Amino acid sequence: MKEASLFRLTKEGRIMCTACARYCQLSDGQVGFCGVRKNIGGELFLLSYGRVIAAQIDPIEKKPVSHYMPGSRIFSIGTTGCNFMCRYCINYDLSQRREVAGAVTSPIQLVNLALEKNCQGMAFTYNEPEIFLEFARDIGVEAHKKKLFNIFVSNGYGTPDSVAMMSQFLDCLTVDFKGNGNRNFVRKFIGIPDVQPLLDTLTDIKAATNIHIEITDLVVPGVGDDLSDARNLAKWIFDNLGPDTPVHFLRFFPDYKMLDFPETPIETLEAHWEIAKKEGLNYVYIGNVPGHPLEHTYCPSCKKVIVRRYGVNVTGWHLTNDNRCKYCDEKIAIFGDFRGSWRNEKLLIA
Repeated sequence: MKEASLFRLTKEGRIMCTACARYCQLSDGQVGFCGVRKNIGGELFLLSYGRVIAAQIDPIEKKPVSHYMPGSRIFSIGTTGCNFMCRYCINYDLSQRREVAGAVTSPIQLVNLALEKNCQGMAFTYNEPEIFLEFARDIGVEAHKKKLFNIFVSNGYGTPDSVAMMSQFLDCLTVDFKGNGNRNFVRKFIGIPDVQPLLDTLTDIKAATNIHIEITDLVVPGVGDDLSDARNLAKWIFDNLGPDTPVHFLRFFPDYKMLDFPETPIETLEAHWEIAKKEGLNYVYIGNVPGHPLEHTYCPSCKKVIVRRYGVNVTGWHLTNDNRCKYCDEKIAIFGDFRGSWRNEKLLIA
């Protein structure tokens, strides 16, 4: 536990947390929606500071991130709690837990462990990193000192204050829309009023930082797969983030409180891909369908496969050392290159 810094005092004497767009207003003794930010004696404390409940070595492609440091090994960590209440969450045992748990550790210890495991970056994932942003910031600053980069896997439900803190250490951000950003979907299955704070966070990051952005969209059949919503989302990304922004349409698998829902038909994902391409986006993918040809990166100019993938594995490269297409010399919007091997490795932190 440590004092938090993302808060303001209200006229009524409560603490308004500014880590996320819920803006919880807390009286003494109250805990925010996320379960980890508490008013104690008029000060806001981050209860999960220094408490890591999940840690693992991942390929960066698992995040999914396809255009930032491809092939690199990532040290992934998560804590407890979340500011969403997704009914399909695959990490519900962490995100929906309202009792802080996890091994006690420090930012320096985590960075040193990442270096011992030959990682090139840190990822804050498994639950929403905005809710433990001060902890992530301290880790990220130490990571930069050791030449490691930092990634958020986030729902993007941020604030101007959280964006300002991200800019101090974050290199890459993947934001996951749900159900094409449909308002009825996010209200019923996530528990937020609408997606406007996500849009605001993304435009703020694009305007004020150099953070690399990728977008994912979980396509839930029957309730979050409307093609008009997909078209609107693709148009918004094109207009506000640019045509080179990578977009991943992800296949839904039943979990948690939505076990009675079917898997997303592959044809539905392909239709989303078609729409996004028609709206002018250059790099569009479908995810959670290992072996599908739309996992690959295609050159926007000559249309040939330039990065071949199978699931989270990169299996073929047709790029020059400065990330140009080997066939037509088109400059590809991929940043960095590790092209190394990796192995999935769960870690115990003690």
